[in-house]
Amino acid sequence: MKNILKLAVFTAITLLFVACDLNLDPVSDFSEVTVGRTDSTGSTVKFATKAEMQTQYDNMYNILTQNQGIEGWTADMLVYNETHSDNAYRGATDVELTQLEQQKQDGINKNINRDWDYYFGIISAANSVICNVDSVPDPTLTLAERKQWKAEGLILRSMMYFDLVRLWGAVPLITTEPPAITAANIKEVYPLYYPPRDSVSKVYAQMIKDLNTALEPGGAPAIDNNNKFKFSRTVANALLAKIYAEKPVRDYDKVIQYCTEVEKDVTLVPNFGDLFDMNAAKTDVKNRNTSESIFEINFSGGGLWFTWLVGIDQSDPSSKYDWAKWLTPSRDLIAAFDKAGDKVRKAETIITATVTWSNEYPSTAYPFMYKYRSKFSSVIKLRLADILLLKAEAYVQKGDVASATALVNQIRTRAKLGSLNSVTLDDVLNERRLELAFEGQRWFDLVRTGKVLDVLNTLNSRDSGRLPMDAVSEAKTLLPIPQPQIDKNPSMFQNPGY
Repeated sequence: MKNILKLAVFTAITLLFVACDLNLDPVSDFSEVTVGRTDSTGSTVKFATKAEMQTQYDNMYNILTQNQGIEGWTADMLVYNETHSDNAYRGATDVELTQLEQQKQDGINKNINRDWDYYFGIISAANSVICNVDSVPDPTLTLAERKQWKAEGLILRSMMYFDLVRLWGAVPLITTEPPAITAANIKEVYPLYYPPRDSVSKVYAQMIKDLNTALEPGGAPAIDNNNKFKFSRTVANALLAKIYAEKPVRDYDKVIQYCTEVEKDVTLVPNFGDLFDMNAAKTDVKNRNTSESIFEINFSGGGLWFTWLVGIDQSDPSSKYDWAKWLTPSRDLIAAFDKAGDKVRKAETIITATVTWSNEYPSTAYPFMYKYRSKFSSVIKLRLADILLLKAEAYVQKGDVASATALVNQIRTRAKLGSLNSVTLDDVLNERRLELAFEGQRWFDLVRTGKVLDVLNTLNSRDSGRLPMDAVSEAKTLLPIPQPQIDKNPSMFQNPGY
């Protein structure tokens, strides 16, 4: 018991330091260490003023522009969806990337472990608002603000759990903040710091509950056309549409219902390039917060360092292709663009350059991912084309081919492609592949529709640039639980197949 108490105290202290360290540039001096006092009624409160609570609210957004958001929720999420599927090669030769291209990932993959921590760090930021905003005694924090801030926190937490449950399956469902550990409460509190995995069905039920709560009157705000970096009602509807397309809670009528709600708030931009282009002077993006965007992380101040990881920064004349970047477009993806005659989206998705190496292509025409072009680029997490094609998928699955075809042709028209007479599920998936390449959708699409085994287990035979892959089994459609998480949590267990 003494050893457990020592470990628990050490853990609690570590968690406090980690909580203070979540931001490289902290938004204020408020933290779990500096706040928490007794109010006029004698009750202990963690945040006593609106200003203190405001720092936690702001942190829900700020955390997504820092390492948790850029390295974890952006860069590594693209690796899981593009390199780990058929859209990209590893590029750089890091062992962690190599494993994911070859389907050889294991529990000691450092990237997988850091992402587990990143995700739960973001969930902790959301919970800091959800669990505390109602108890702030400061009357200047209005009831309307409390309800809206909590709704935004519920949306953020749901966004994180949606990716977690699709990547790892059963995961710990953390909806409360554990109290400090003492000798008196250690038996009750210690398990809260190391919770067991909850069932997939329970995680989905919690997300649906939270998003419906966020959509209650006075909850999440309406979409702001001047700032799409906001957990709005439109984001909640888009997430519900995507959630109901997943097998554990699949309901195609609800997919269509929530997609239709999203369509009320956003419209396609006329030209595909409007989503990603730089301005003529290459000093900023051409457009930000477009009519099509549902949720995007804005970097108007130029803070997106991720661009140098996948290409060059076109706003910096000295930026160059000086090493084998991540997410090298695959021959299979290029062939898919060429087979479709899709010049418009290919040109906005892939760029070639002359380099000094030839790891995967001849050095004179080496392809790079092109949707992130400078430190000013937005990370577009949700946009209307994704929702329209998801709706088309639901119509196909329900047997309404005419409605599905109309939606697909709407997307194809913008890409300057001819209309299709009738679409199948494979047609919809191919359209999603070309439209959403390098936007973190491909792996999830293949798994959701049951196509992943057929597509990946035949990939080596049609893609000469792909490293030799292990066979993908149903069990391997989930990532391994990171071994460090198992080592420190007696309630944690490994996924089958690892």
